[in-house]
Amino acid sequence: MSRFVVLLRGVNVGKGNRVPMAEFRAMLEALGHTDVKTLRNSGNAVFASTSRSATKLAADIAAGLQDRFGVTTPVIVKSASEFRAIVDGNPIVPPEAEHSRFLVAFAMDPARLAELDALQPLLNPGERLAVTAHAAYLHCAGGLLESKAGEAMLGKAGKGITTRNWGTTLKLAALV
Repeated sequence: MSRFVVLLRGVNVGKGNRVPMAEFRAMLEALGHTDVKTLRNSGNAVFASTSRSATKLAADIAAGLQDRFGVTTPVIVKSASEFRAIVDGNPIVPPEAEHSRFLVAFAMDPARLAELDALQPLLNPGERLAVTAHAAYLHCAGGLLESKAGEAMLGKAGKGITTRNWGTTLKLAALV
């Protein structure tokens, strides 16, 4: 059995795209996955599966979300080794006090990540953005709410990706 992380974009934010985590966990189990654990209320889970295709898993989970909850949203699935490589490959490791000001962007399609490089001109002084083949990393030294690049990444520029702060990313790495 292989281990995976699944990340949903934009669920349980405001009144739209409601996906109760207990029901999400049950949906993943109904799809045949085992050892399912969720983290926080924002669409994070780890699980074991006999499947080895992250692309197929993402498509199956997306279909399950639509069928069970009426929610259509990007679903990002990374194998345990891919997720560990994203964590280990972070070129801008923030100090612990900055974990909430540091975003990691995940995508199924590496081309979506490459598009984020266009956010470089939006960086405020002290901010850093690094885009790799596997993830994008944004440190918003002045805070996410004050960052034009952060706002763009969380908005239209981030369509097809999802982000997690560094603290959540590390917790998921420990779970997987």
